[in-house]
Amino acid sequence: MFRGLSAFPLTPTDEHDIDHRAYATLVSRLAAAGVDSVGALGSTGGYAYLSREQRARAARTAVEAAAGVPVIVSIGALRTSQVLELAEDAQKAGAAGVLLAAMTYQPLTDEEVFGLYEDVTRELSVPLCVYDNPRTTKVRFSTELHGRIARLPHVGSIKIPAVSDDPGEARARVDALRAVVPETVTIGVSGDWAGVRGLNAGCDVWYSAVGGLFPRATLALARAAQAGDAAKADALSDELAPLWDLFTRYGGLRVLSAAASQLGLAAEPNLPRPLLGLDEAARSEVADVLDLLRLTAD
Repeated sequence: MFRGLSAFPLTPTDEHDIDHRAYATLVSRLAAAGVDSVGALGSTGGYAYLSREQRARAARTAVEAAAGVPVIVSIGALRTSQVLELAEDAQKAGAAGVLLAAMTYQPLTDEEVFGLYEDVTRELSVPLCVYDNPRTTKVRFSTELHGRIARLPHVGSIKIPAVSDDPGEARARVDALRAVVPETVTIGVSGDWAGVRGLNAGCDVWYSAVGGLFPRATLALARAAQAGDAAKADALSDELAPLWDLFTRYGGLRVLSAAASQLGLAAEPNLPRPLLGLDEAARSEVADVLDLLRLTAD
């Protein structure tokens, strides 16, 4: 499950509720394309903006629509008690695994971060992926802390931020983690534009937001890297450079929101306030890039 391409779709949301029909369509597309797992309610899925009840229903929708493809459900929340409730809901929904970022308002010490994962893994019956997302959460994991957490029961993977542009530095980062985590724990990379760098540096899985909307393009890249064809993987990533440029300028979530709307896969608005979609000029850029790269809803 924690290998290959893990695709994280948008959760189309307005101020009233989740559009479960559109959400089920997005997930079923991923299953049909052959992704290795579906990441439900990740950062692109807007988990932090949803109530417990909304998240529980979304988890059920994702598991049903995935039709047997493993679903990894995010359970991040500010309080440990809330995380435990979300973990229970995810497991009841049939999640094959859970994803946990250490969310915070007050800065957390390493002991507090470790305590969160210790408390949660003690109650789990499914594997957990540790989500290291300092840009969003402001929680920073040292290599030592990753090593401690990785030895807790049920930890199956670590999702790290984008690795260095330098191949040697990227490989060194992955190797440093490999040296401190058990062999049973995989290492995955996020940051879509950096996915190829992580995979070519030895990461086992690409946790991909763009894969949640364009699974065929990202699967081709991931499979090339898995086969050891780094040159082909690099070339496929380079072909997506116009998309990566949009991500850099506007943020991946907003670009994917606009793209889902452009392709007729989600209505507008599909982001929870106070998040706003792109303006008309930026939407036109997204439409142009989709046409240029021949990225369609198929």
